[in-house]
Amino acid sequence: MLLLSYSRSARNYNVRTSSFLLHLLEGILPCCPPGTYWGQYQDITKSNAHLSVAERLWVAWYAWVQNDVLATGIMSFAIHELFYFGRSLPWIFIDTLGLFKKYKIQSSKIPTLREQWDCAKFVLLSHFTVELPQIWLFHPMAQFFGLSTSIPFPSPWAMAYQIAIFFVMEDTWHYFLHRALHWGPLYKAIHKIHHQYSAPFGLAAEYASPIEVMILGFGTVSCPILWCAITGDLHILTMYAWIVLRLFQAIDAHSGYEFPWSLHHFLPVWAGADHHDLHHEKFIGNYASSFRWWDYLLDTEYTPDALKRRRERKVDAKKTQ
Repeated sequence: MLLLSYSRSARNYNVRTSSFLLHLLEGILPCCPPGTYWGQYQDITKSNAHLSVAERLWVAWYAWVQNDVLATGIMSFAIHELFYFGRSLPWIFIDTLGLFKKYKIQSSKIPTLREQWDCAKFVLLSHFTVELPQIWLFHPMAQFFGLSTSIPFPSPWAMAYQIAIFFVMEDTWHYFLHRALHWGPLYKAIHKIHHQYSAPFGLAAEYASPIEVMILGFGTVSCPILWCAITGDLHILTMYAWIVLRLFQAIDAHSGYEFPWSLHHFLPVWAGADHHDLHHEKFIGNYASSFRWWDYLLDTEYTPDALKRRRERKVDAKKTQ
């Protein structure tokens, strides 16, 4: 049974902000049979008028499926596929149509449609054989650690600060594990597949061996779960928003394009495509996923400025000998 704990002011706010969508849905949807999803939605609407449209849709989904593990598994996998391939699609068009050529980092290396198609097939196979089983086990694991799938939804502020923390946590995990994967034996056995494309493109973000997908993907999932285990405060909606933003970050970092409006121009600690593209081109350095600070602090940054600093240190060291 879902627990509904709304104050009067919150109920009034939800009614006002969702009234337009409610009238729109009521006008579009006829009276649906009770066994259908929309029938469930209408039944919930009658008895829970104070809920927002999104919350009614959410409750109706779990009520219609009648199996929490199945409902979460289907929704999680659908979100992952929709946003991964949906975010990759614009980069496919940009590469294929030759748009924004002056912003292409490795301008002489444009992926062909054949390469894009082969990459898509490999990634899709990995999603169904490696990631889908993990996604299916996510609900029971998350419930064990106290993750909420009920309503009310968390506030935008709660979602924002938690996602910011997850970005920092995952970036740390990714830096050290990714750097470890560049150790000779591990690189040859695991990570070499991901470096098949020395000039990356969006779809190649998850082009990797099953072992690498599990190792680096574990950080994406386990950081929020660890937060939930410690604080007892995490909603699956926040988890979904985090996964979507992390997918966008990974795909954009592999896009191969550096724009004047790229985020790192406004947030200097952000890594971005120029940071990761050099990693693929040179096969060393720039190991972090989202931020630049670990590479800077541990001297694994591979940029013209970093190379200049290293040369100057060597010169200074020779002078002092």
